[in-house]
Amino acid sequence: MYPKLIIDLKKLRENLDWLTGECHSIGIKVAVVTKVFCADPEICAVIEESDADGFADSRLQNLKIIETHKPKQLLRIAMQSEAEDVVRFADISMQSGIETIRMLGAAAEKLRKKHKIILMIDMGDLREGIFFRNEGRIFETAEAIIAEPWLEFFGVGVNLTCYGGIIPDEENVGGLVKFADLLREKYNIPLPIVSGGNSSMMTMLKEHRIPKGVTQLRLGESFVLGNNTETGLPMDELNTDCFVLEAELVEVQPKPSKPIGTSGLNAFGERVTFEDRGPMLRGILAIGRQDVNPDGLTPIDPGVEIIGASSDHLLVNLNRSPNYNVGDTIRFIPDYGALLKLCTAEKYVAREYVK
Repeated sequence: MYPKLIIDLKKLRENLDWLTGECHSIGIKVAVVTKVFCADPEICAVIEESDADGFADSRLQNLKIIETHKPKQLLRIAMQSEAEDVVRFADISMQSGIETIRMLGAAAEKLRKKHKIILMIDMGDLREGIFFRNEGRIFETAEAIIAEPWLEFFGVGVNLTCYGGIIPDEENVGGLVKFADLLREKYNIPLPIVSGGNSSMMTMLKEHRIPKGVTQLRLGESFVLGNNTETGLPMDELNTDCFVLEAELVEVQPKPSKPIGTSGLNAFGERVTFEDRGPMLRGILAIGRQDVNPDGLTPIDPGVEIIGASSDHLLVNLNRSPNYNVGDTIRFIPDYGALLKLCTAEKYVAREYVK
């Protein structure tokens, strides 16, 4: 069945073994982010069998289906409306709001289940967390966690690069470590987790520059795609083809390269322009924007060029690879955004596992 996503479990395990080995060698735990592949059970089984220390996801629906003996960590700041489910399906959550923390405390007491909180501190990327210059608010929120008998103040965390693109360095990550030390001293608590970031920490990891005191990384893209998200480049030590999209050609026709007639809006309300590149052998694959972000696909055959997509059709230029016929398939490497959409479109995109 096509389109299908081919998932190489052996290569994923190799990536995970390298990442956990590097992190464990300097005392850092690895929480594997399962969001991009929607907690696929086959991949989660690979994580469960590895030396990785836990699972992390921004969606409770994903955490709910993960079968594991390892801790499960909620990455996205919890909605107050889901407080009970946060405690029910996650062992750890990352929080920043006092009222939400109190609701989690009440839910934990109701369910008679201890819940661990990582307090998020915004070190400049301006996504989640209490802004680092607002120390009074940080202390006030820490005290709110400590005041809840069914909550454990488990650590502090930071997110970098995901929104503002701010690169982790000794100053911002080191600042998080200083907050951890300050909170330990002020409240006489162990605070074992200092969650220092994500796959954008790969440069610091390889260069042995991660500040001492960081005890956890949350790794997703480096695991699934082998990328350093600080640079956007693949890492030599990791496999970058763990996921391959294969789609089938339903049409191959010679046509002009520029549409004919008066141009208006396309199906997505976009006004597009086209360069006249002369005659073109155009192929149509049975996959579209409903299934994938076409801009995030790289054809494995360098002679294939993606020229556009509608909801259900991916158009390619085959001038440099003219030997394709209807019924043939073409393979692509997805980037993170394309992979996220492919996995979310499970209803329309089949999966094949290489074991």
